[in-house]
Amino acid sequence: MSIFEIILLVITALIGFSIVYSTLTLGISPMPSSKKARQAMVQLSDALGHEVGIETDIGVGPLLELGSGWGSLLIPLAKKYPQREVVGFELSIMPWFITLILIKVMGLKNIKVYRKNFLKADLMGASVIFCYLFPGGMKALADKFNSEDAWPEFLISNNFSLPSGKPIKVIELDDVYKSPVYLYTFKD
Repeated sequence: MSIFEIILLVITALIGFSIVYSTLTLGISPMPSSKKARQAMVQLSDALGHEVGIETDIGVGPLLELGSGWGSLLIPLAKKYPQREVVGFELSIMPWFITLILIKVMGLKNIKVYRKNFLKADLMGASVIFCYLFPGGMKALADKFNSEDAWPEFLISNNFSLPSGKPIKVIELDDVYKSPVYLYTFKD
């Protein structure tokens, strides 16, 4: 076995161990949104103020992705809205690290990615929050919004709804599961 093969094997093992460890400690694996879901989420952000019948746009605050994983939605959002601050929160080490590398390689200056639990972060002032969480994560997020009385202007969620919220629009994806993407507004 060559030194290159050994290094490659060690790196692969470290990545695998990191993902398994993060999955066990966080209770969920870093699962990227499907291409169709990402497209629907960006489409909903485009539609704000037009298609959904709200007389506003996506506001002026930052665009946040909670559980930003490998950057598969975060990076397209930063490219689509280069004038906006785009912020991701990811606890899993390898997806967070890979996202940092991709951001650096692509020269994207409007993204910040924190290796931090978004439930302990200040989400005040966010215009739009994007997420692909699990039911427990959505409940914890709603609890955070309620306890801090700090709701974003809009929330776009892939596949999982807020337990007590009523979406203003739902896109049903053309996939095997007819996966929903939800749009919520909390503007007065």
